[in-house]
Amino acid sequence: MADTQQQKTRQVHLYPHRFSRFLDRDTLQQPVAEFFGTMILVMFGCAGNAQGNLFNSSRGYMDVAFGWGAGLALGVWVAGGVSGGHLNPAVTISQAVFRGFPWGQAFLYMLMQLLGAIVGAALVYANYYHAINAFEGGSGVRTVPGTAQLFGTYASPVINDSGAFFEEFLGTFLLMFVLLAVSDKRSGTPSPGMVPIALFFVLFAIGIAFGGQTGFAVNPARDLGPRILTAMAGYGREVFNFRRQYWLWACIIAPITGALLATLIYDTFLFTGFATIHTVYLPVS
Repeated sequence: MADTQQQKTRQVHLYPHRFSRFLDRDTLQQPVAEFFGTMILVMFGCAGNAQGNLFNSSRGYMDVAFGWGAGLALGVWVAGGVSGGHLNPAVTISQAVFRGFPWGQAFLYMLMQLLGAIVGAALVYANYYHAINAFEGGSGVRTVPGTAQLFGTYASPVINDSGAFFEEFLGTFLLMFVLLAVSDKRSGTPSPGMVPIALFFVLFAIGIAFGGQTGFAVNPARDLGPRILTAMAGYGREVFNFRRQYWLWACIIAPITGALLATLIYDTFLFTGFATIHTVYLPVS
């Protein structure tokens, strides 16, 4: 009798209304949460870029940093209770390498993060379509120096390639290190509901302190998804050819290596638990 009641309770949790019964929620729930969380991150971030650059806003770069910080916080609030709220392939890879997160699930997470980033960027592009036309000087005119930077990241001419790699590596290291600390259940850190607020502050601070030279991608999906969208929207191959495939070495490899090193150092010297809100819960042996 108790087993029957438990099964009914589980059915209610899995299928809260009749439409949800058409879905395999056991399989889809976590990846879909990553999709929507990353979509929200990119929507608020790219929209902050648009507000700060298209309208001569007096707040300027503050709009940019605030938009990305708010996007991360809101995205983690949406996805965190379901999937852990990675929203970042560098985070997912680090959890798979060091915390036992299943690789099969990790690849699915990363695919959904990328798709969410593309859709988020597409919605921002649609919303600001006419403003982009006005800024570029004509309908359908699309240039990398003009408005591609509203979506992907492009390093400033004042910084060389090694400096750009280091800034993205350093920014992701800081993001990952703080993320590990605020989600460590044995370190006396904030409750899970406060984690998004902490992440808002860390990404906002990274944008303010370390973002001006490269645009602080610090997330392969956040950069690659919008970059793919711009390639489809008429900006051309230059979005990928910029600085000899800058998108690959600065916006994918640098964030992943920064996150891996942060996790290695944190787990070596500070971490004493078996799992965090960002990883699967492994049995204690």
